[in-house]
Amino acid sequence: MIAGFLMRRLVGLAATLVAASFLVFGAVYLAPGRPETFLLGGRAANPEALAAIRAQYHLDDPFLIQYGKWLGRMVAGDLGQSVQYRSPVLGLIEARLPSTLLLIAMAAVLVVVVGVGLGWVSAVRGGGADSAILVATTVALGTPSFVAAIVLLWLFSVRLGWFPTIGSGHGLGDMIYHLVLPSVALSLYWIGVLTRVTRASMLDQLGREHVEVARSRGIPERTVILRHVLRNALGPITTMSGLTISGLVISTVLVESAFGLGGLGELLARSVSVKDFPVVQAVCMLIVALFALINLVVDLLYPLIDPRVGLSTESSR
Repeated sequence: MIAGFLMRRLVGLAATLVAASFLVFGAVYLAPGRPETFLLGGRAANPEALAAIRAQYHLDDPFLIQYGKWLGRMVAGDLGQSVQYRSPVLGLIEARLPSTLLLIAMAAVLVVVVGVGLGWVSAVRGGGADSAILVATTVALGTPSFVAAIVLLWLFSVRLGWFPTIGSGHGLGDMIYHLVLPSVALSLYWIGVLTRVTRASMLDQLGREHVEVARSRGIPERTVILRHVLRNALGPITTMSGLTISGLVISTVLVESAFGLGGLGELLARSVSVKDFPVVQAVCMLIVALFALINLVVDLLYPLIDPRVGLSTESSR
């Protein structure tokens, strides 16, 4: 059953990536502006130079031929040559991927730990704690990540001098130190989202009959919360956690630019502005692949969280 489920999911993943590749490739070529214009640096178009550029990037071929050649190179691991940096796209991504993945990982840990923790306290404690957490999450949900980045930079870097203002550091320890503020700015909105989902899911379980029965039998409250409330509430929490991590991938664009981290998000933003289409296509496909892989992991986690949910059920979800 597991092998069949994985095979269906992998086939679906491949189909998703192929469909996404067609959309990404087409969207870049439908965008205004021409990549050869950037290569010429605003100079008058020399016919020979223009012809060489168009031949190098197969710009004179029909659209489907261009797409087929590009997809074949992508599958073979050849992501092309950057128009802006005049270097292989794969090398640009490999150089920037570690800091971006570490930033996403740190932000994801913050979101899950703080979001689930606050949602737990809000649902279980109620009263003043619930009201304070609801106000805090409302502020978090209404604060864009770039605004949070500016405020954090001003307070903790400029005013207090506790953290660096720019760069991603060198070595794991230094990178973690440099990414503290960016990870907080990146996670604030999603902490608000996961807190609300955790609170709603746990409140729903707290009103269920099986919880009242457990309490009437004299089972300790902590055990009731852990085994009968939180465990049954983990389904929506897990789903939202997966969506949150996927959202973090997109949100890195603004945060990395604000902190000058030089990661994939900043690379994508710069490449879009100059129509560096090989880089834009490669980074977008990487983001789509991360989305699909995260969804696959969430599907695999469901039967572990709740044995009543089978893989066959998840495959049709």
